[in-house]
Amino acid sequence: MAARITFQEQGAPEVLALVDCPVPTPAPDQVLVRVAAAGVNFVDLYQRSGAYTVQLPFTPGFEASGVVEQVGESVTEVAVGDRVAWFGSPGGYAEYCLVPAQRLLPVPDGLDLESAAAALIQGMTAHFLAHDVTEFGPGSTVLVHAAAGGVGALLCQYAVRRGARVIGTASGAVKAAAAHAAGAEHVVLDYSRSGFREQVRELTGGRGVDVVFDGVGLDTALEGLDCLRPRGMLVLFGQTSGAVEPIDPQLLSAKGSLFLTKASLSHYDTDRAAMLARAGAVFADVLAGRLRLRIHGSYLLADAALAHQALESRTAIGKVLLRPAGSATGAASR
Repeated sequence: MAARITFQEQGAPEVLALVDCPVPTPAPDQVLVRVAAAGVNFVDLYQRSGAYTVQLPFTPGFEASGVVEQVGESVTEVAVGDRVAWFGSPGGYAEYCLVPAQRLLPVPDGLDLESAAAALIQGMTAHFLAHDVTEFGPGSTVLVHAAAGGVGALLCQYAVRRGARVIGTASGAVKAAAAHAAGAEHVVLDYSRSGFREQVRELTGGRGVDVVFDGVGLDTALEGLDCLRPRGMLVLFGQTSGAVEPIDPQLLSAKGSLFLTKASLSHYDTDRAAMLARAGAVFADVLAGRLRLRIHGSYLLADAALAHQALESRTAIGKVLLRPAGSATGAASR
């Protein structure tokens, strides 16, 4: 038997329950992984709350890391004892998880499994936003919303490495300090309540920024258009405040022939080779110290409700993780 988190009905964090279930057996194309750490992401909150429809009972956990325990008969991608991480397959809130072999990504020697789980989705998202969605570099100025958040802080670091000047937004002084530490030259405070366009325009001498990276959504998108220079781009990649309402293309023209995209990593890394390359680049950056992770807390599975509350309340600064009791997250290779 092994422990896992499930919910029988959707609702508040308290619906998350720790239960014992038989250790599953992998299908021919699956791998059984002994979980070391699972990332807590907004998709988990949406699935639990009812914002997303899932088949009940459901075990969340879209992202995790661990050690291969058993492989299906047709699996060639990994072997027993390999240290791996994955995203895009549910069930990570558990001691053992079945994962499609194609989703597994190798964790390099020297990188502990907790850091691998913390870096994966948010690191790969920040990497593709900074390198593939639009061109910017030395002489550019970019606005990063929620710059102390999981993606935001990593995106700031990548943007600075590309030579851009970064303006960040944050919801208070503590998060502002974290945004500065991530590379934001200026931080606009309490942006969701008091507005930010005037401050951003002032910081850019009235010109506007080249790119707005927005993972907040409803509360910030329209005002973000007013922060752009002519032919600038608004990059939407999340909606923590809600879905953005439809935007009239005439508005983009009136505000300076602006560009708008809703970018998803799945449309950029469309095969396993691309996933391996991007994950490898992110893990290498973490190992080399070029990308600094911040982990808010590592909670036991039994405290999954507290982990959800930390993310939902916006009090978390950095990645929120869950781990089974006694899980090994060290850097030893097989």
